[in-house]
Formats: sequence, C-alpha cells, structure tokens
Amino acid sequence: MRNQLKHYINGEWIESTGSETIEVINPATEEVLGKISSGTEEDLDKAVKAARDAFPSFSRSTKEERIQWLKKIAEGYEARKEELIETMTDELGAPLSVSEEVHYHMGLGHFKQAVESLEDFSFSEDRGGHTLIKESVGVSGLITPWNFPTNQTSTKIASAIAAGSPVILKPASKTPYAAMILAEIIDEAGLPKGAFNLVNGTGSVIGNGISSHPDIDFVSFTGSGSVGEKIMKNAAETIKKVALELGGKSPVIVLDDADVEEAAKTALSNIMTNTGQVCSAGTRVFIPQSMKDSFEKKIVDLLPTFLVGDPRKEGIATGPLVSKDQWDTVQSYIEKGEKEATLLAGGTGKPEGLETGYYAKPTIFTDVSNDSVIAQEEIFGPVTTIITYENLEEAIDMANDTVYGLAGYVVGKDPETVRYVASSIKAGRIKINDAKTDFNGPFGGYKQSGIGREWGDFGIEEFLEIKSVHGMPSS
Repeated sequence: MRNQLKHYINGEWIESTGSETIEVINPATEEVLGKISSGTEEDLDKAVKAARDAFPSFSRSTKEERIQWLKKIAEGYEARKEELIETMTDELGAPLSVSEEVHYHMGLGHFKQAVESLEDFSFSEDRGGHTLIKESVGVSGLITPWNFPTNQTSTKIASAIAAGSPVILKPASKTPYAAMILAEIIDEAGLPKGAFNLVNGTGSVIGNGISSHPDIDFVSFTGSGSVGEKIMKNAAETIKKVALELGGKSPVIVLDDADVEEAAKTALSNIMTNTGQVCSAGTRVFIPQSMKDSFEKKIVDLLPTFLVGDPRKEGIATGPLVSKDQWDTVQSYIEKGEKEATLLAGGTGKPEGLETGYYAKPTIFTDVSNDSVIAQEEIFGPVTTIITYENLEEAIDMANDTVYGLAGYVVGKDPETVRYVASSIKAGRIKINDAKTDFNGPFGGYKQSGIGREWGDFGIEEFLEIKSVHGMPSS
C-alpha cells in the first residue's frame, strides 16, 4: 500500500488537519494502490498563506535564480526517471512505453523549455513613450487532470516558477503520486519556502476552494468544460484571472492525395495513445467519399497492431481506462453509437481475456453523421468516428461545426492544400502529417476548449501581469 497522507506546505510535508482519505486505484488490476489525504479548507488556507508570504521575495527573484531552480528540477526529474515511469503506469494504467515516451518526456520537456524560454525572455521593454514591465500575477492555484500526471502539471509549474509566481497545486486524486514525486524534486531544488505547495483532495473542497479563495490571484485549470464553467463562476466573485484548458472533439481531415495507410495510422494513434484519454485527440476522421472503402479496410487491418493489454507487458500500446466511472461512460457512448452509426470494429464490453481491469474495446464507427452524439460529444476513450465528405469545403465546414476548438490534424501531400486546410480549421493547434511536437509552441483552444495558452513563452505570459510606466527616469 502506497499511503502518502501528507501535504507539502511551506517547504515541509505536514499532516492534514482532516482525517478523511481517498483511495487510489490501479486501473489495470482494480486493486487499491494506496491512499492520500482528502485535504480540508484549513489545509488550503495554510498553503495560501505560505504562498502569499513567499510572494514578495519570490516575485523579485532574478531571472538567473529562476533558471537555476528550473535546471535543478530538470536534473532531479531525470534522476527519478524510472520511479516516475513506474508510478504513472501504476496510477494511470499507461503502458510502460507510453509512460516513458509520452508522459515522462513531456514533463521533462516543459522544464527544459522553460529554461530556454526564460533565457530569452524580457520582463521590461522601453517603448519610447512608456516602459512596459511584466511582473508576477501573484499567488496562483493550479488544478491538474488525471490523464497526464506530469505533462499538465509540469508545464504549469515550470511557467509559474519562470514568472516568479508562488503556487498551490491540487493534483488529480486519481493520479496523485507522480505529482508528489515532483513535489519532492522541487523541494530538493531549493525553492524558497512557500513558493511551491501541494494540497491533495477533492474537487468539491480543494478545487472549489482554490477557484473562490480571495487570496489567490490566478487559477490555471485543465479538465472538463463543466468544471471549467464552475471555476469561472467562482473566480468571478473576486475577478481573478483564469486560464482554462478544456475538452475537444478534434477533426482529422484526410485529403484525397493522402496515403491511405498513413491516414489510418494517424486515426488509430489518436485514439490508442493513452487509451484515447487525450483532450486533443482527433476523434472525428473526415475522409473523401471515394476513399471510404479502402480507408475502412486499412484501419480495420491495422487495428490489431495496436495491442491492448497489461500495461506492464512488452509490446502493449494501449492499457485500461483510468477508472470504473470512465469505463462506464465510454460504454454508454458506444451503446449510443451502435444506434446512430455502423459499428466497424470493437463495441461494448471488455476485450477477450481482459476481464479484470478497466479495459475497453478499441471501437470504430463509420457512416457517422457529424451532428450525432458520438461525433459531437467528447468520449475520452478509444473510440473514433469516420465521416465522409464530397468536397474540401464541406470537410472544413463539418470540422468546424463543433463547440470545441482545441486541435486539428491534416493528412495530405499537396503543400498549398495542406496549408489552406490548416489555416481554415478553427482550433488552437494543428498538426500536419507526422509533425513533431515543439515544446515552445503554444497549447490551448478556441471556443469551449478554453481560455489562454500553455507551453513555452506563452505559458510564462499567463502567469504575468503587464504594467506600463510613463515618465520612467533613465538609469
């Protein structure tokens, strides 16, 4: 049992003021992995006070000091690589290869990118008639999701440190242990007391507490739209700054000159990576009507190459869903899909031989209408929809016919057409073919996918306020 019942507040691991705990379940075995404390309002108040006490000096720390702290965190992160990988596989159910190649490396990438961005970042600028100054927004509350235990947590923390903003982190209670390792790493890096605090607990107590606390100046949240809406309402009471990274129903537009196999692999990787529990996953695949038969055959043929199973076994690409609740949700959407469209592969229930664990069958629907439930609502599981189009403008119109706008994918060869489609999709991030991820590229969405941006220099900007000084004396 991994019982870690303390919060990290003001540079120390301290006991919770409450006695309630939260069980953390291994989704591959359905066994209790351990327990964490369910924090109280008093615990949160202690963390907020520590952060406010740290603010005057931490916000005035030099750029060089912040760079050194970030470098030490990156070094400590690398030193605990195996522990982080093992932990994320246990608490999230991600295959070991995914925990390493996706989760571990994304977390490390954000700390390294923050150093690079900060080295070139200017906090003041003479603009002729005035001097522009960028300074820390204040005390920041970070609320992070369960599906990426290091990625979202690391990008927020790295940006906050780079900006000189003390923080209170509430990690997801389903996957808290990787965040607690991060807290240990940050402690060893020597940040001033109170600059970083971690309080575990429920969204109803700690999450709501962060978004409504009068002494928290900024809230950075990643999660569902419904929770994001509540955070905005809570934050409105004190007019605090809010950044939201919410859901998505991202399109994959396959052009008529695309390689069918490449297109099918792109479609499958979007739902198989992290078991489809990715807010930016491309889950609506738009293909030319003329390609329908060949694409459907290819995607079904390739599906078995993405092995589903025990995340600790070699060669496994996809593990279980994170929880029984998430499994039930995905099953309900598959049931709806069976009524709305044609089931091409998968379906309800668990894959054969995987009765224990929250495993779902990778599911593909075709003959899907873009206004159907499975094409419009975020499923957050290994489920994709195939939608055909007659001409490119129709594909673009359908791609943008959604309340979301987080990401988009384009598969094709003609450079001019690819550029046109990429510029026409109303979303915050577009990937063309097999483009690599750039950690300096801003991440965030249009419409109901959120407000603000993370990653790189744009991420740092979120933790800053802008001041214009007129008549600044020359030095």
